[in-house]
Amino acid sequence: MTVRIGYASGVYDLFHIGHLNLLKHARQNCDYLIAGVVSADSTMRQKSKEPVVPLHERLEIVRNIRLVDEVVVDDFVDKVDAWRAFGFNVFFKGDDWRGTEKGLRLEAGMQEVGVEVVYFPYTVHTSSTMLRRALNLLGGGLEDNEPLEA
Repeated sequence: MTVRIGYASGVYDLFHIGHLNLLKHARQNCDYLIAGVVSADSTMRQKSKEPVVPLHERLEIVRNIRLVDEVVVDDFVDKVDAWRAFGFNVFFKGDDWRGTEKGLRLEAGMQEVGVEVVYFPYTVHTSSTMLRRALNLLGGGLEDNEPLEA
């Protein structure tokens, strides 16, 4: 029997119920779960915005979630490179990626290396973007990519 090694990559910024839901669904669908916490540099390359919470804090938050077996820094835009580094055989993502250009690229890359892509329902009522906007309103109009001071 093949061990299902799952990979759930995310920025995990302003950790919220959507992140927890992804990790819960992922845990239910694999034997060993690796959570890839996307670095600030990679987030800037992909989303043109910096995370609010520093990487070492996001790693510590995710590391302390009992659903997760291993936490790694994900500095890869191309998730095939993450596969080479971490050796998973199933990739978990929110279904907001399904059918999009980035989702189709992910699926094609994963198919090339024999990795299954599994989508879970995206939590639409809460997102880091929505939380960032709320913080910006409360904080006096911080720019969308400006980190908050501690």
